[in-house]
Amino acid sequence: MSVDDRFTKDFRETRGEAPAGTRNEIVTGPVADWATDFSHLEPEWAADPYPIQDDLRRRCPIAHTDRFGGGWLPTRYEDVAAIAYDTERFSSRSIVMSNFRPPRDIAPVGGVPPISSDPPFHHDARKLLLPAFTKSAVARREAATRALCHELIDAFQGRDLVDAAREYAQHIPVRVIADMLGFPPEDGPQFREFIENSLEGVNRPPDERIERMDKLFDYLLAQIRDHVDNPRDDLTTYLVNAELYGRRLDPSHVAGTMALLLIAGIDTTWSAIGASLWHLAKTPEDRGRLVAEPGLLPTAMEEFLRVYAPVTMARLVKDDMRWNGVDMKADDWILLSFPAANRDPAQFQRADEVVIDREVNRHVAFGLGIHRCVGSHLARMELRIALEVWLERIPEFTLDDPAAVTWSAGQVRGPRTLPVRIGAA
Repeated sequence: MSVDDRFTKDFRETRGEAPAGTRNEIVTGPVADWATDFSHLEPEWAADPYPIQDDLRRRCPIAHTDRFGGGWLPTRYEDVAAIAYDTERFSSRSIVMSNFRPPRDIAPVGGVPPISSDPPFHHDARKLLLPAFTKSAVARREAATRALCHELIDAFQGRDLVDAAREYAQHIPVRVIADMLGFPPEDGPQFREFIENSLEGVNRPPDERIERMDKLFDYLLAQIRDHVDNPRDDLTTYLVNAELYGRRLDPSHVAGTMALLLIAGIDTTWSAIGASLWHLAKTPEDRGRLVAEPGLLPTAMEEFLRVYAPVTMARLVKDDMRWNGVDMKADDWILLSFPAANRDPAQFQRADEVVIDREVNRHVAFGLGIHRCVGSHLARMELRIALEVWLERIPEFTLDDPAAVTWSAGQVRGPRTLPVRIGAA
């Protein structure tokens, strides 16, 4: 089979009328009790999940919900870590908690490998990506990233009010990932739509959700076909030509991995940049110290990642079992909250405080176990450069209106809008 043959047809045509798997009733509306009815898509969770998580950790450390067909929310570091490392009893075949469970037979590959993959396939699929995300490979992107950050701030000239999320943070990983995948940089607005549909649209009706997700894979298939016809030195061409077990990757593997890199590589990083700027805009003491002591930024950055960890992952229970005092059923969701783990006082001193010179900081913002983020070096570089350039160019800034800041709902949390006023208050 030639490369062209693999992508001549649309790999999605084999799915029939609708994807196989299990669908359940969509439940929305106010949460009655977070211990028995939690939902990560409700407005109060998006606005401020930390008091909710702290309360659950004290009175019901493994919360339950009947929404999404049933699921669990561990809030203690030790429970989150135990599940993250346990690939025998918990599957990663779907990592977005929604009203659809894909069939078990998509394991061990999953829909967006390697993050959706279980052992032993996961190890080999992840290994394919490692060369693109080494420290040396990431370092080669630093100059272009720094130039982009300066370019974005240059556009603020003559203004004292800007949206630090929409006009700064959200552009940086879009450009970096587009460049890595070989996508047109002007397609950035489409990427925003894909992200919203993938991570925040999980309570939409099934037909609408399928239609919206199809737009993402229509785009990816068009990009793949263009790269087949016009190969270049980027990750898409690399994946098109990559081999596993002596044969080139299945079309669904290529597209799924590209979807993962596009969605996860953008939303997580712009959320971390935005949350860090939000903290500095409302905390003049920390902002002033970092301006005066720029060498402290790498340490402060790790603290921002701990306290405002953007990512929550999901798992599916493999079989009925009793686990740490609760009765889990096969195919129950687990909402694996790394943000909750990062604020567990049993693991971190002054867990609910932002300590920008915290010396010991073994946070789990990038996950734990075999699925620890493959792009952590890239994310750290983008966050560091984004903050360095901003603080160098804009040492004085404050929230224009704290109530005007909006946050994303779902499993990746960060500011969607962040109006800040530039200059001394």
